Amino acid sequence: MSWFASMLPNCLDYAKAAKAEGRPIVGITCEYTPRELIIAAGGIPVCLCGGSADTIPAAERELPANLCPLVKSTYGYHATKGNPFLEMADLLVVETTCDGKKKMYELMAESRPVHLLELPQRQEGSAALEQWVGELRALVAVLAEKLASSPSQDGIEGAIRAMNRERSLRRELAALMQSAVPPLTGRELLDCRSVISGVPMILEQYERTLEMLRAREARGETQSRVRVLMTGVPIVRGAERVVDIIEGAGGLVVCMENCTGLKPIIDDVAEDTSDPVQAIAEKYFALPCSVMTPNERRRTTLRQLAEEYRPQCVIELIWQACLTYDVESFFIRRLAEEELGIPYLRIETDYSPSDSARIETRVQALFETVRGRSVAQTRPG
Repeated sequence: MSWFASMLPNCLDYAKAAKAEGRPIVGITCEYTPRELIIAAGGIPVCLCGGSADTIPAAERELPANLCPLVKSTYGYHATKGNPFLEMADLLVVETTCDGKKKMYELMAESRPVHLLELPQRQEGSAALEQWVGELRALVAVLAEKLASSPSQDGIEGAIRAMNRERSLRRELAALMQSAVPPLTGRELLDCRSVISGVPMILEQYERTLEMLRAREARGETQSRVRVLMTGVPIVRGAERVVDIIEGAGGLVVCMENCTGLKPIIDDVAEDTSDPVQAIAEKYFALPCSVMTPNERRRTTLRQLAEEYRPQCVIELIWQACLTYDVESFFIRRLAEEELGIPYLRIETDYSPSDSARIETRVQALFETVRGRSVAQTRPG
């Protein structure tokens, strides 16, 4: 686990060494961007999403204050040149997800090489998927031009196998939380992730962590905590405050459905197909993000995860001004309370700790409700 505690400097050392050897660094900011194609072109895919409140003031000199903190933090790193991965990047591959990100990319493109993927926002019917396949085929050509290395079919297939292996290992780590007495906390599991993907060094660390955790004795304190399923926005490194509040108040986050949790790793890319780009497109286009309309796949995923991880409540985290997740919370509350029959709590916040005490009070009240239900269910008659 100590490697992941120093993940950022470890990944930075790797990226610097790769850059010195002539390998390009490609920045990404969303799970819709296929890492497989970047890897097949010889690039190192690095997630650039910002989780620091410190960079937000610099961003607000050019961006609206009432914007998602993830967008502002990411742009703040651009404005201050404070992210060494971003400064090394030979190309940014971004996508038309939320409006805040789309307009941010326009500003970044004034001084950085940016390629924009047009993401259809309806997953029904064949036309949208065909458009997405076309976007990825165009990306292959852009990578060949910008990185001076054309992704071959063999290279893409090898990258698919590497990323499938990474997803498999991360699923195995997450599945440890299905136990009645998990060997780690939700925060520890959240920390077991890397900003660089699909490279041997990262795969080795996931394998070693999984081996260590399987051998770790069950931690009795996890048995008495309230089991929580978290959903909503991604929780990037540096923005874990709400997870810490939940677990500090006696909860155990046994499952995270979001983009920094299980959502992007539930499905693999089909291997050994005649058209690997088509296979990649099908896997990534199926991601149940709130930018999709309708987004029934998200609710289907939550039903499945609730059955596997047995949460006692659902907590949905929404970053301030994230309109798509905010509106969709109506459906998630109804799913939790009426279909799953467990309490639901919606938390809207940003990266500032100013509301931490209020959030803790609300979480404690939720847990009292859960414990009260548990006592009532165990009473005879």
